[in-house]
Amino acid sequence: MKKFDPTGSRTQPQTVRTANNGSLSTLIIAFACGLLAANLYYAQPLVSAIGADLRVADATLGLIVTVTQIGYCLGLLFIVPLADRLENRALVCAMVATAAAAMACAGLSHSAGGFMAAVAVAGVASVGAQVLVPLAAHLAPEGRQGRVIGTVMAGLLTGIMLARPAASALAAVGDWRLAFLLPAGLLALLAVLLWFMLPQHRGTHASGYAGILRSMAALVREEPLLRRRAFYQACLFCAFNLFWTAAPLMLERRFGMGHEQIALFALAGAGGALAAPLAGRMADRGLTRLGSALAMVTLAASFALTVPALWTGSVLLLAILAITLDAGTQGNQVLSQNVVYALRPGARGRINAIYMSLMFVGGALGSALAPLLFVRGGWSACAVAGAGLGVAALLAFATERRR
Repeated sequence: MKKFDPTGSRTQPQTVRTANNGSLSTLIIAFACGLLAANLYYAQPLVSAIGADLRVADATLGLIVTVTQIGYCLGLLFIVPLADRLENRALVCAMVATAAAAMACAGLSHSAGGFMAAVAVAGVASVGAQVLVPLAAHLAPEGRQGRVIGTVMAGLLTGIMLARPAASALAAVGDWRLAFLLPAGLLALLAVLLWFMLPQHRGTHASGYAGILRSMAALVREEPLLRRRAFYQACLFCAFNLFWTAAPLMLERRFGMGHEQIALFALAGAGGALAAPLAGRMADRGLTRLGSALAMVTLAASFALTVPALWTGSVLLLAILAITLDAGTQGNQVLSQNVVYALRPGARGRINAIYMSLMFVGGALGSALAPLLFVRGGWSACAVAGAGLGVAALLAFATERRR
């Protein structure tokens, strides 16, 4: 008889029926993750238009984006861990349907309070993507988990990178409301599709909700690799957000770019998503350590080289470096998730919640530091900080004991 594990960690979750693990299913899950993750970023290029229409004071315009991300953080901490106890298909579809309703309410809002409440709920519900990623790992055939995680994460990153230019394009066609109403319709259709496509899959954690939350502290304490991998990715995601928060300021002031041109630059950066499937293949071949080191070096070198690229006035070179910087961030993300998901298969929901929450803290710090660094020291200060974060991750990684 197996010894009871209070964290529900070592036992395998129950999948009621065999999943369709074909490439089409993986692509649909990747699309779902991208569409959910995009909810966090549609408002960013439309802040001025939304504020003017809903009469939001200039001093509080930042809340339009911030409340969505706060909701996402809360969802990571208090919703995603339920994947280890509840039936995953029902949980995912409920989150997607809730996100669809919240985005529709945001697009139809005529008051600032109603809009803020709607996007906050959309942020909470968008963590359905973080239930789907470990679920995809559960459903992947043996030996292909890295490849599947890479494909799904590529979809998630593509959604993040395309959200801003897509929102700008939709607002140009109609108005800012279309950038919320169209995704709402797509999410509603997606909820139905996922219900019929995903298999039933129930976690094995037996304790109640309070026990699940308590077990997360035990996981952090007992799994040093989880702490390490979360730190590495927090550093890289901090640099990633620092770059994409400061880059529009630099492009506007140095090259005189408008919103449409900046959106095209961001669109080019989406090419970094191609690194995710490659990283997944490296993980499946046992090259995780090599891949992680390459990812960290790539990010640090890319950020450092933006300084001479800016001196030469080459927007093309900056765009190429943006792609490689994104590739480093996403490559390490896939490799790290492959590592932490293997620690305790029965605790993947909670592990993902811990990992993503710590990573998100790093990202939020990067977003907050970017304007301050740019104002005080220009782009050079941002580049030094970003490259330094990559080096910090690499130095910490060098102390990791080989398994």
